[in-house]
Amino acid sequence: MEAVYPSQDEIKTMQGKKLQELMIYLNEHSPFYKELFTKSRFNPAGIKSVEDLSVIPTTTKEDLQQRNSDFLCVPANKIIEYSSTSGTLGSPVTIALTENDLNRLTNNEYNSFICADGKPDDIYQLMLTLDRQFMAGMAYYTGLRKLGAGIIRLGPGVPSLQWETIFKLKPTAIVAVPSFILKLIAFANEHKININNSSVKKAICIGENIRNADFSLNKLGKKITDNWNIKLYSTYASTEMQTAFTECTAMCGGHLQPDLLIVELLDEGGQPVQAGEPGEVTITTLGVEAMPLLRYKTGDICMYFDEPCSCGRKSLRLTPLLGRKKQMIKFKGTTLYPPALFDLLNEMDEIDDFVAEVYSNEVGLDEVLLHLQVSNQSKETDGKIRSYLQARLRVSPRVQYVSKDEMHKIQFPETGRKAVRFIDRRN
Repeated sequence: MEAVYPSQDEIKTMQGKKLQELMIYLNEHSPFYKELFTKSRFNPAGIKSVEDLSVIPTTTKEDLQQRNSDFLCVPANKIIEYSSTSGTLGSPVTIALTENDLNRLTNNEYNSFICADGKPDDIYQLMLTLDRQFMAGMAYYTGLRKLGAGIIRLGPGVPSLQWETIFKLKPTAIVAVPSFILKLIAFANEHKININNSSVKKAICIGENIRNADFSLNKLGKKITDNWNIKLYSTYASTEMQTAFTECTAMCGGHLQPDLLIVELLDEGGQPVQAGEPGEVTITTLGVEAMPLLRYKTGDICMYFDEPCSCGRKSLRLTPLLGRKKQMIKFKGTTLYPPALFDLLNEMDEIDDFVAEVYSNEVGLDEVLLHLQVSNQSKETDGKIRSYLQARLRVSPRVQYVSKDEMHKIQFPETGRKAVRFIDRRN
């Protein structure tokens, strides 16, 4: 039986009703938004439709970080799960979830896998962490359980074990960071493994772009498909929105789930952009109980398209991430900002001075190199620094140790007058 999807008018009506419910809920339960409404002399009852959103002040990442607990709308005894962002301009943000929020998250990922041609007879190998307060790992697992598909919770890394498991348990799909898929391919080539004889036919790609703005495969996507005959499905999500945009078989952008999220794309002046124009992704969560967000500016730059998709869905679609505000770095699926990285480095007594460098690798992804000056360069110091960075960032940047004189040359180029802490060499 062919699926029937709501029309754009039906979506608009449904979102308007859910938005009205959200405004009442925030005004009754959210310390942050109650204060915002009062200070702005804003009447939340006046919001009747999605078009009315423009009169509401936006919420920023800094708001969420500095006043994290003021966004909580439920008592502590209703919280079932605590997830965390990887950290932006300072310490990570905690996102609390109730039982209803966890069910919503499950439905979100269930819909995402259905969108990406997932079926109950599929078997998915999860090549990602399910610990460290990582919301996405939990979402994939529970979404696949609802789908009724088989699940192999193998975790990240260890290409040899990944391939051993693929040939033993015969998964039909993998969920992985695209750059790690390249490592799987490299290992297979090195060990004479015929990857196209494997059971894997598709990959849900997380954390990194595999497509250009026109939806063609980028260098990373091409490197994968040139070597491995599998279908790649792109995704875009964040912990704060508790929702994912996932590609369908048409591969023309990530579909909005309109019952879970309202999305606006805003220009520098805070005005909505037209379809096909870049704008900052700004989201309003629907159906979130513990920590709902209203007009939350993600800092991510995308474009949207709203004409009906060939798959039959009429929901808005987002392009891959085009850019990042305030020097945002997307490193191995983790979002980093220089000030947050500086805070971590400053916390370590072993590090006397540092410079962070970001550059584009051969497939156009961000890589991070830390130039570190340490007081005692030893194997023990190196191990402590790397373990600390891995624990706090969840990823491991390259580290290069330099002398005091070398550090001075890096920090004070001939044309500069101030010490340099961050070098951006991206394409």
